[in-house]
Amino acid sequence: MNKQFTWLLTTLAALLLFGCSMDKGPAEQAVASAETSLAAVRDMAQKYVPDQLQAVETQLGTVKDSLAKGDYKAVLAAAPALTTAISSLKDAAAQKQAEAEAALNKAKEDWGPLSTDVPKMVASLKTHVDELSKAHHLPKGVTKKDVESAKSGLTTMDSTWTDATNASTSGDFVTAVSKAQAVKDQATQIMQSLKMGSGS
Repeated sequence: MNKQFTWLLTTLAALLLFGCSMDKGPAEQAVASAETSLAAVRDMAQKYVPDQLQAVETQLGTVKDSLAKGDYKAVLAAAPALTTAISSLKDAAAQKQAEAEAALNKAKEDWGPLSTDVPKMVASLKTHVDELSKAHHLPKGVTKKDVESAKSGLTTMDSTWTDATNASTSGDFVTAVSKAQAVKDQATQIMQSLKMGSGS
């Protein structure tokens, strides 16, 4: 009886070992395939969906740990979900990239008019502020405080406009347009406070 039991245990162990060795190849291939797939999208994912990339990296790390421990069945069980996660990562990164490119193209179009109109607007405002600074009597509804505030605002606008032009030079038209619009909005606000109207 004991001999039969020992033989049974030996047979089971051999079968388990054989089963593990059968799983080893597919498990290693699954991990290698996942690493290759992730490497192909890593740079794009890092730029556009870094948080999602980190989650997939963690998922891959867990699977690689299972492989290192020889738990091939765990690797094979986790492989489909990992493959799906990498595919979703690729789709999400591609979508974000497309959105970024669309935003950039729109910003390039918007920058053209802004780069012409805003400097004219600010120049007109500067001229008016200079005139008010020299005037003995200010227009109705305009105070010395308004004029001083306008001067301060012009200093800020000059700085922001420099940032905008630098951004456009480096090709970052999204930032350039954002800062140009900020200057335009501030100029409009100051013009209204000085009873100039929109000036645009």
